Amino acid sequence: MTSENFVLRRATAADIPFIMATERLEGYEKLVGRWEADAHAAAFADAAYRYFIGEIADRPIGFALLRDWATPARVTCIKRLAVAEPGQGRGSLILRHAIDAVFEQTDTHRLWIGAFPENLRARKAYRNAGFEEEGVARGSAYFGGVFRDETILSILRPEWNARRAGGGL
Repeated sequence: MTSENFVLRRATAADIPFIMATERLEGYEKLVGRWEADAHAAAFADAAYRYFIGEIADRPIGFALLRDWATPARVTCIKRLAVAEPGQGRGSLILRHAIDAVFEQTDTHRLWIGAFPENLRARKAYRNAGFEEEGVARGSAYFGGVFRDETILSILRPEWNARRAGGGL
């Protein structure tokens, strides 16, 4: 997917309806997670969260929700990443730009993301973006009324720097 005409911008509260509609797409209920409007509004008001909207030609195509943005621990989590039209490489495009935003706009040392072990497509996209699988956090996600395992992947600032310097990003 080309990044021509692509922009990753900081989301505003006016984007909550798009975010909620996207996270409610069919199939996402088992993979992405969803919040009600009040939970999104609370996250927008909390400096530890940062939302980004990916746009092509001024049309929103997806979003990224990050947790622990610019905290003293210097560890940030991609809490949620979703696209309105899956299967077109747009999630990977948003992911790559979100990774850059984290490392360019904060002093984060470690960026991590969790994926359900059976979500092979997401895990492949994360690895292609430079994340390394660390292992499985057993029962770490309370999701859909049950505890689920998560595969944890991360990228460290020195790895991101090396990929950028080598043209890998």
